[in-house]
Amino acid sequence: MSILPITRSALRMQHGTLCEYGFADDFLMLEFEFNPSSITRTRTVSVKAAGLAGTRGGYDFKTPSEALRAAQGVIAEPESFDITIMLDATDRMDAGDPAAAISGIQPELDVIRCMLEPKSQQPSGAKTLSALGGGNEKSFPQYQAMSVLMFKWGVHILPVFMTKAQIKAQEFLPTLVPYRAEVTLSLQIIESDNPFYSMEAQRQKRSAMSMKHPLSNIGV
Repeated sequence: MSILPITRSALRMQHGTLCEYGFADDFLMLEFEFNPSSITRTRTVSVKAAGLAGTRGGYDFKTPSEALRAAQGVIAEPESFDITIMLDATDRMDAGDPAAAISGIQPELDVIRCMLEPKSQQPSGAKTLSALGGGNEKSFPQYQAMSVLMFKWGVHILPVFMTKAQIKAQEFLPTLVPYRAEVTLSLQIIESDNPFYSMEAQRQKRSAMSMKHPLSNIGV
């Protein structure tokens, strides 16, 4: 049996997804039909300069055992990233898809907008009981919150909040329904004690530790 080499086109067939995570049976999911060509990940660190005379940007230290002292007041912010995706119903329309011919990419855009709306995070059964008045109000609170989303990209499965969506519609059907748009999504990773971020942190550490550098200690 021959093994074919993995080409760039084959890799791009593995689509990324963004979906809601919770008890709801009617969770929303967006599959990237065309994967973004780039992802910009940002990690910032807030440095509160020491207010002591003679210090700039950190506390004094002279040995490795005192290095922790220099980091007092330094806080790592949660990592965020921006992705730009193209939503396009042209191929489906050319293939005779009746839904695409009528709705274009409106359903995909509505999924993104709904992901930015607070909603009840209860199971559908609890929602029904609460709506009918058949449940205890304390057991089925009418609490709405932003959805936790799962961003799946290759080996990465990251819990995120969507913080911004910028939609640039570019082509429209005669009914003014868009069938092509460029969408930029801003996502913030939830870096808490959850199993998904824990797995990502462990994967990241293992990968980083696999890099062996023959560097000697500096100034010790």
